Amino acid sequence: MSSQPPEAKAPLPATILTALQQFTSQDSIASSSLHPFASNPEENIAALRKLLDTANQAALSLNAHLSLPLSNPKLLSLYRQGTNISHAVQQADQNVRYVVDSLRKRVGITFGEDIPLERTQLPEWFLKRLLEWGTSAGMEAFNDPERDGHSTVVLGGKVLVVDIDFSVDRADPARPIVGVATCKTSYAIPNSTITSSPGNSTSLDGFLAETIRAFLNEVQKEDAQRDSVEAARLGNLLSDHLAYLMKLDHLAISEGDGGLRWFNFIDRMSVDVEKLASSEADALSRQESGSKFPLDIFLMRSHALPLPYLTTPSISFLTYLSPLAYLKLLRTALTSPAEAAYLPKLDVPFQHFRKFLTSHPRPLGVTTATLYLSPTAPPAYHADSMSMSALDTRSSSTLVPSAADMEHVFPAAREAQGPQGQQFTWLLDFTEGGKYPGVVMSQSRMHEIELAVNPFGAMDHLQSVQMLPFGSGSWVDLLLNSQTTISPERYTTVFTSPTAVHPPLQLRLTTPDEPGFVLEAVPVRSLKEVWSILEIVREQCWLNESLTSCTWIPEGLTLPQNDDTSDDMEVTEGDLQAVLKGTVQPRSIPVNVYLPAHAPTDALFGGTDMDAFALGGAGATRRARIVMTAPERPPISGLVEIGVTFDPGRPRGVAVDVSGAMGVDLRVDVLEEVCRRGGVFGLPGRVWKKAHEML
Repeated sequence: MSSQPPEAKAPLPATILTALQQFTSQDSIASSSLHPFASNPEENIAALRKLLDTANQAALSLNAHLSLPLSNPKLLSLYRQGTNISHAVQQADQNVRYVVDSLRKRVGITFGEDIPLERTQLPEWFLKRLLEWGTSAGMEAFNDPERDGHSTVVLGGKVLVVDIDFSVDRADPARPIVGVATCKTSYAIPNSTITSSPGNSTSLDGFLAETIRAFLNEVQKEDAQRDSVEAARLGNLLSDHLAYLMKLDHLAISEGDGGLRWFNFIDRMSVDVEKLASSEADALSRQESGSKFPLDIFLMRSHALPLPYLTTPSISFLTYLSPLAYLKLLRTALTSPAEAAYLPKLDVPFQHFRKFLTSHPRPLGVTTATLYLSPTAPPAYHADSMSMSALDTRSSSTLVPSAADMEHVFPAAREAQGPQGQQFTWLLDFTEGGKYPGVVMSQSRMHEIELAVNPFGAMDHLQSVQMLPFGSGSWVDLLLNSQTTISPERYTTVFTSPTAVHPPLQLRLTTPDEPGFVLEAVPVRSLKEVWSILEIVREQCWLNESLTSCTWIPEGLTLPQNDDTSDDMEVTEGDLQAVLKGTVQPRSIPVNVYLPAHAPTDALFGGTDMDAFALGGAGATRRARIVMTAPERPPISGLVEIGVTFDPGRPRGVAVDVSGAMGVDLRVDVLEEVCRRGGVFGLPGRVWKKAHEML
């Protein structure tokens, strides 16, 4: 007679304390991801729903305990003691779990590649690693034995086949050198009526070859220069690229003869957008009468610069470069051979700034967006079959009139299911796969992005959604002071002229009453949506970089240090006359800084009911603006107001207007050039200098 298996013990029911304490962990709900344009909004939505269910269950339990006679003091004392013990145990367990999870989820932490110490084993070890990467991605991997200094590796999926030919130089038997001779991709759908492949992607071939060369160059350095951690990072990148190509392979095989579009679409779109960028660069060069146009002004006045196969087997867009990043590019640029005819003629060689953008870590002041296919379910509003091409356009660039007619609708991944019925969505990612933080955005610009991808979103289910608290009162706090819960009304800093042409400027920034979000990834369906989103982000990046060019301190948290004892000096009649005439130089010039903001509403990202129909009207022409006020020169009373507005129609991408400064001869083009070079907050000092030169 067979014995019955022991019954599993049912877990003890959770108490109200243990049920609610799980939501008090530091990473239970990420405040920066409580919006639909975060990297993983589904996780927080599920956590919020679970919190609501738990709160309802706790309310029912507490109501049930109200009828119990708890008049015994000893029983109440035991309840209190048990609660304290349970709380301590749960808190300790929660802290341990948080530390373990944080260590496991670390991004960019590797322990180095296990490179063999004997250089003679390097060729065999590398080929073995390449086969392992291909196998882990789901590919079939084959390796031909080395013959006459050449070895071939074939990595194949159901549709995609990658042939890589390696050269092995054994002139020095103790130090063989492996190099990439050729890399070629090809496509073939089994049982297809198409007998010939439509051709390979030379851009993809070059991208894979360069990724492999970067890994080989690192592992074949001298022992003192070789970095095993960097080699591991490059190897992980190659493994990720192969895994991404296999996602496309699964989608291609599921569609039969039409599946090759998943591999050809990026190449076809890249050709069109690169032609557009070249036409815009030519139009700008004709306006400036120059052969090559500055890269930074190009990014301010035209569409985002397309860079196919920059960091992934897809396309990236260079959205913004800070003045400091552009200066570093110019100073490190070397003369290079003539660029390809289809590339825009810019003052920085393409090969140079592509290498600059792919360096690790990514340089400061650079904003890029990558379009890629993500294995996530598309949002509900992507199921709308209504055509909204007239509403999802927000283009301020009129350099090329035909740009408005360019349209590329991305292959729909809703019908084409991946393995195990997995759905896919095209994402415009600003974090490079989670390696870097997103872009701090104001509420009004997040609303504009919302309308770009879902024009009717603010008019139906989102009308009743209130603004979520983010622990800071303004998007400026999120940008300048994100590590503290204190939300000051103002920030202060001192702007000092590098050449001491004017006294220090005591800047006082008033924070706008507008919440902020961290933009990470946006689901998109067409190229027009991408252009619209990037133009909105470009304005915000210009505003963010202008603010972060100074070191701001919350007003009232620190006391100014003033060691100047000149107040005790005797004041003469000459000093008094100098003050009356306005010829005395002050110790500092007070400047108030404002950021005009739009009043928030009850929609998720602000806006009104009719804003969805104003994308091409007044609602789309509201530009980022910085306003500064400073005193007039004595004896004139009043204030000088200087406004700097983001304006792609101006020669430098910004418009400067000055109100006041009576009788002062100011050249607006010079002031706009100063803003282009990062001196936005130095304009009041230049106006002061011009005014005092007239005395």
